[in-house]
Amino acid sequence: MRAECIRVEASEPVAADLSGTRQGIKRGFSQRGMGSLLELKDDLFDVQHSIEDLKSFGGAEVAKKAEKLIRSLKDFKPSITMIGQIKSGKTSLVNAMVGMPDLLPADVNPWTSVVTSLHLNTPLKDDDPRASFQFFDQDEWEHLVEKGGRLGELSSRAGADEETQKVREQVLEMREKSKARLGRKFELLLGQTHNYKYLDDALVQRYVCMGDDFGDPEMHDPQGQFADITKSADLFLNAPGIPIPMCIRDTPGVNDTFMMREQVTINALRSSRICVVVLSATQALNSVDLGLIRLIANVKSREVIIFVNRIDELANPATEVQEIEESIHRTLAEHNGPANLKVLFGSAYWGNMALKDEVDHIVPDSAAALEDYAGGLGQPDAPQSAAGVWEMSGIPQLFTEIGDRVVAGEGREILSSVRRRALNHLQGLQASCSVVSLRLDDTELEMMDSDTLAQTLEQNEERLISELDRKLNELFQSYEQRVDQAHKRFLDRAVESLLHHLERKGQEELWQYSPDGLRVLLRSSYHMLSRKAEKATREVFSTGSASITETYQNMLSVTLDGFKVTPPEAPSFPPPATLGQTIALDMQTSWWSGWWQRRKGYRSYADEFHKLIEAETAPMITDMKVTQTEDIRKIAIAELTEFLAEQRSILTDVSQKSLISRDELNNLFGITEQQERDALFEILFEEFAVDDLVLEEEDSRPKRPARPTRPVAITEVTQPGDQE
Repeated sequence: MRAECIRVEASEPVAADLSGTRQGIKRGFSQRGMGSLLELKDDLFDVQHSIEDLKSFGGAEVAKKAEKLIRSLKDFKPSITMIGQIKSGKTSLVNAMVGMPDLLPADVNPWTSVVTSLHLNTPLKDDDPRASFQFFDQDEWEHLVEKGGRLGELSSRAGADEETQKVREQVLEMREKSKARLGRKFELLLGQTHNYKYLDDALVQRYVCMGDDFGDPEMHDPQGQFADITKSADLFLNAPGIPIPMCIRDTPGVNDTFMMREQVTINALRSSRICVVVLSATQALNSVDLGLIRLIANVKSREVIIFVNRIDELANPATEVQEIEESIHRTLAEHNGPANLKVLFGSAYWGNMALKDEVDHIVPDSAAALEDYAGGLGQPDAPQSAAGVWEMSGIPQLFTEIGDRVVAGEGREILSSVRRRALNHLQGLQASCSVVSLRLDDTELEMMDSDTLAQTLEQNEERLISELDRKLNELFQSYEQRVDQAHKRFLDRAVESLLHHLERKGQEELWQYSPDGLRVLLRSSYHMLSRKAEKATREVFSTGSASITETYQNMLSVTLDGFKVTPPEAPSFPPPATLGQTIALDMQTSWWSGWWQRRKGYRSYADEFHKLIEAETAPMITDMKVTQTEDIRKIAIAELTEFLAEQRSILTDVSQKSLISRDELNNLFGITEQQERDALFEILFEEFAVDDLVLEEEDSRPKRPARPTRPVAITEVTQPGDQE
């Protein structure tokens, strides 16, 4: 039975010392590399300021809609997922990035690593928690104990009895240690969430960092008290060096002991647009890191950044970095990894020493590497100052790359979305203003009654949702057929390869067959589906905006020259990150020895192998056919539904405002002259102008929005002598 999730509110006061570790160190050089993010911050502020202008007139209903748009701007928080090798210094890099050198324990035992989300500069209410820790639930823990997690499942399925027993023994040992720490509370804690209104080192270490073993149950060392059962941590911090709210997720990657957190890492990749892969300069990237390559292969290349950390441990970094970069690209190419990835080099150690203003205390070997690297870059004086060492750390370059991707991706999308929605609100307001003016000038108008309007909008919504559903179902049906065909061909080829191997080499030599070919086919099929789904969604959105534009014309019984409702952008769909999940075929050859030795007869090999791989790949196939497609449907329909609901509200408001008197109209705007109202609309139309509504190339990198000419107003008043 799943345990109840218990909310625990801490009553302790806010930690006294907020100046360094918790609040973030703000130095003049810490904003280097933030140019794109600073520009985005200005753009967000400009749009918010324009919406404040819109909010100031138009009545209570418009103010309510404007406030909702402002809230969406304030809630904007791009996410960056950090993954990497064990001992790559990933957590130290995260600490340096947020300007808090000692924030997260950098020497965490991989058995107790926790997925930690750092929510930076997030506006919080007084009663919001500053730290939240989620424990594994009863089902997840029982799966670990009974089967040894996914690692135990894989070893058992592959026939590796020795490995299965080893995993089970490790699990039981961890369970006993956890019970010793937590006593009778152990079972009750599973599934809980602990929330705190403060954050300090002791709290983080209690949930994230492994403590000493407990020889005496009565000894209650708080360090690591909950570490074994902690699944994720959410920490809310101020980071003065970062211009906008941001979430940085520090994940354990793919190397955790029982693969319990591999799925959590996959989920983090699904919910983040940008992925930073942290490698160690002393081991870079090789065949041992195939799990890492599998994960990033399913994320768009332009959204992946490789950061080679710990170059301070190289003897001659100035010359070695080029060799390392070439090796990385070669390894990626050999194992079907993404091409043309941006590779950066640096040292989190240097970055943290610069933040602490302790560059004179850098250890000798690292200092020598720093001088060599700085000299190779033509900056021999860099090691003499904290600002110079910060530059050599590579963190400013990392933020430049992150910033460029945020601006071109999520940043462009939020600005475009809010501008489009604000433009529609403004269009509706101008329509009602113009209709009132026409009516007061004795122009006869036949307004659609409210019941007819409601019925028209309801029918329109049903038709559009049905049309989008139909288009998506057609795409999903074709896609599922391609997935099933790819799966069947893979199984058939694998069995054929096995039989061929047995006929040629017999049973003495172990046989291998990579599942990467299946992943490539599934990934290609999904990307094709994603592109087609975006196109279908865009078409329905365009149809919807045209239909609502027509409803305006019918409702107001006048021709609105140049008037056009702006459709929302087609949403982005999550990558097929589940393809990075480890399956039995990805295991080392030694895992297969027990399975291999127990089979007798070639046909037995073929039948058993077919069943084994079909069972192992079935969850992946199901996820690609069900989870991924349902995500697409949910995202697309949610976007359409929100757009239609917003338009319904605007149309209803326009209908009501069209009946007001001249005095009410003047009071609404605080302006009595038509020319002044037109001038105000002119300014706001320019401020909310979007990207010409021209469809961009589907595979091209998103560009910053252009500013086209505003839509033609219904009532155009030209003032003599008007100039730009």
